[in-house]
Amino acid sequence: MQKIVIHRRGGYDRLRLEPAVLPMLGPEDVHVEVAAAGVNYADCVVRMGLYRSAREYVGWPITPGFEVAGTVRRVGDSVTDLAPGAEVVAVTRFGGYASDIVVPRRFVFAKPRALTMVEAAGFPAVFLTAHHALVELGRPRAGAQVLVHSAAGGVGGAAVQIARLLGAHVVGVVGGTEKVEIVRQMGAHAVIDRARERLWPTAEIHAPVGYDVILDANGVATLRASFAHLAPMGRLIVYGFHSMLPRAGKRLRWWRLLLDFLRTPRFSPFDLTDRNRSVMGFNLSYLFDHQRVLDTAMAQLCSWLDDGLLRPPPVRTFPLAEAAAAQRFLETGASVGKLVLVPERP
Repeated sequence: MQKIVIHRRGGYDRLRLEPAVLPMLGPEDVHVEVAAAGVNYADCVVRMGLYRSAREYVGWPITPGFEVAGTVRRVGDSVTDLAPGAEVVAVTRFGGYASDIVVPRRFVFAKPRALTMVEAAGFPAVFLTAHHALVELGRPRAGAQVLVHSAAGGVGGAAVQIARLLGAHVVGVVGGTEKVEIVRQMGAHAVIDRARERLWPTAEIHAPVGYDVILDANGVATLRASFAHLAPMGRLIVYGFHSMLPRAGKRLRWWRLLLDFLRTPRFSPFDLTDRNRSVMGFNLSYLFDHQRVLDTAMAQLCSWLDDGLLRPPPVRTFPLAEAAAAQRFLETGASVGKLVLVPERP
């Protein structure tokens, strides 16, 4: 087998394709031959050495990757409900950038029938993130106003679709005119193009009283204004800090990161109480210990897919050996939907 290995934090050159030995199969484990592995912005943060759970659970060296699709090759002695040859998706707490992976049975799910292997590899992480943000935390009622930042990205596109399914009025925010129609097709009632419109004055036109739920992974660039544009009883859901990190090809500047950290708003419990608003945050990698949450979300998402109520994001593929190029492209902000790595086999 082969896998991408990062031996220490740094730039794209740290992503090295290396031969590896498949880990031993435990009684509750499944060996999956990987057909495709999803690429997420969190993987870039892992490479930079800034992903806390990566340090806690793995350390260096590390293989990034939170999701794969592939075929079961072997199962542990205690696994009786899954057979070799089954097509599956698996969520992984790191390790997904590989040609083969051994993963606990509880993290393996049947591949949704409506998806190809490549589409399935880009499905779990973004849809689980969007589902948790909206269904578990945001809980918008029918008719609620929901604002989704970065709506053309993987999580953003999933969130637009789920919020629409829940009966919300959805406003998506994009950074380029070429992304507007894509987000409309995903179900957004309105799309704000930051390349041509002023974000917050336009957002106020769409929801004069404020938003019931705002999904924000930008960090310091928008957090303060997002909070200011919540309606009474509104909820700000935070799941990333992308604007605080370098764009493609740029070096991580620690002084800039510290400055942005100091500029990040701190929310007073007294202010939250007086203004009747909430701020919530989560990290998907810490949800792996909550099996009920994971199982419930995957069951509902797969049911929606099978019923044709959700559609996968558009996918662009890269060979596994070109993981660096995939991460660079993701960091440009020009991507739409998901990027997926495909292992090359003899």
